[in-house]
Amino acid sequence: MTKFEQADAQVLGLSVDSMFALKTWAASMGGIKHPLLADFWPHGGVAGSFGIFNDAAGIANRALFIIDPQGVVRHSELHQGTLPQVEDTLANLAKAQG
Repeated sequence: MTKFEQADAQVLGLSVDSMFALKTWAASMGGIKHPLLADFWPHGGVAGSFGIFNDAAGIANRALFIIDPQGVVRHSELHQGTLPQVEDTLANLAKAQG
């Protein structure tokens, strides 16, 4: 998290689960250091606006977005069965920041 803070970036997690489910999940993981946002109601509304809501499964597909302070998406990537790589994400963040 320190590297993202040093890059003047805020990391957020988003799930269609309720805030109660997210709190339980975070605790089971030993704690999560970044805020987790519940896209519970309307179910998947935010995920849908980003084009990552999976209607058939009722879940948000795993994705990473870099959004500038004006709300413009500068980078996006989908992750099917993989996790974003920190160094790659930091490189894409640096590129988006100019």
